[in-house]
Amino acid sequence: MTGTTPAHDPAADTAGTARPAPATAYTAGEAEALRGYYRQMALIRSFELRAAEMYTRAKIGGYCHLNLGEEATVVGLMAALRPTDYLFTTYREHGYALARGADPGRVMAELFGRTTGLSGGRGGSMHLFDTQLRLMGGYGIVGGQLPPATGAALAISYRGEPGPDSEAVMCLLGDGTTNIGAFHESLNLAAVWHLPIVYVIVNNQLGMGTPVAAAAGEPELYRRGCAYRIPGSRVDGSDVLAVRDAAQTALTQARAEHRPRLLEAVSYRLRGHSVVDPARYRTAEETQQLREKDPVPAFRLRLIEEGLLAPEEAARIDEEADERVTAAVDFADASPTPAVDTLFDHQYATAVANTFRGLPGDPLPCGPDDARGQGEG
Repeated sequence: MTGTTPAHDPAADTAGTARPAPATAYTAGEAEALRGYYRQMALIRSFELRAAEMYTRAKIGGYCHLNLGEEATVVGLMAALRPTDYLFTTYREHGYALARGADPGRVMAELFGRTTGLSGGRGGSMHLFDTQLRLMGGYGIVGGQLPPATGAALAISYRGEPGPDSEAVMCLLGDGTTNIGAFHESLNLAAVWHLPIVYVIVNNQLGMGTPVAAAAGEPELYRRGCAYRIPGSRVDGSDVLAVRDAAQTALTQARAEHRPRLLEAVSYRLRGHSVVDPARYRTAEETQQLREKDPVPAFRLRLIEEGLLAPEEAARIDEEADERVTAAVDFADASPTPAVDTLFDHQYATAVANTFRGLPGDPLPCGPDDARGQGEG
């Protein structure tokens, strides 16, 4: 193992010895895909544990929300997407960027606020963005991703007809987002305009520290779409294959009909709402129960039991994940921070006349010759 952080929490050491494979048969391609899912889950786990460590070392500033415990949901959803689909995420997005294919070094560099990051060091943990991956950003405002995701689906509907080759949008949201106005407005428009979008509620049981049942009149959140005649379904978010299959079904229907779908993945987060949340609203018993349901060691053991992964190979995958994350931290640490004179770059896509480029406390420009009053060029 490399670095100072283990690939898994202590409670996750469940490798053991291989057991006889069951009667279920997999093709070589299917077996490799399943091992690939575990590689992604192991990478996300190692990355998020190291991100928490880097936050405590003050390498990462601002907010930082982790996917620990949600790896099966993350990987299953990303496995269902095509490269041509668009993804809009919440601020709990590191794992989605990694599973979508983002380089771990560039993701970590963004968390460090460095120029080599996905967003040039300007977005941080909550605002990862990569147009080549069609990762259209994480959003720090609760539900902020819903209107632009719905707009992207509208653009797709203008560009082409429904069918199996149609592009689609996947829009992630948390359970608490189902109570805000933008959720209902977006679903209503998606239904009226027949848009190819799948809204995925990642229900980790808590809106920050409030249980879903205490905040939602209808706690079975997939039923929320019925008011707009949007079909909904619920899936076990700790089962990567169930999540993948449910998401593929929803996306297939959205493409074929250019109509929205609602999918609820019931998941759990192993830590607090953010890195600084000690999660004192959970009892010790509940915390232990969640660790016992940890999807990463559970999938690891499943693959071993089915004869698809030897314990030694699983250990190598864990070690390789640690090594990749160590390299990502080294890359981020060695990358430059944005220069102060670039502070106002990228404010607008095109130049805007008379844009004030001063710092707080600077006097307003006095005339057209004042450099601080010039538009971007």
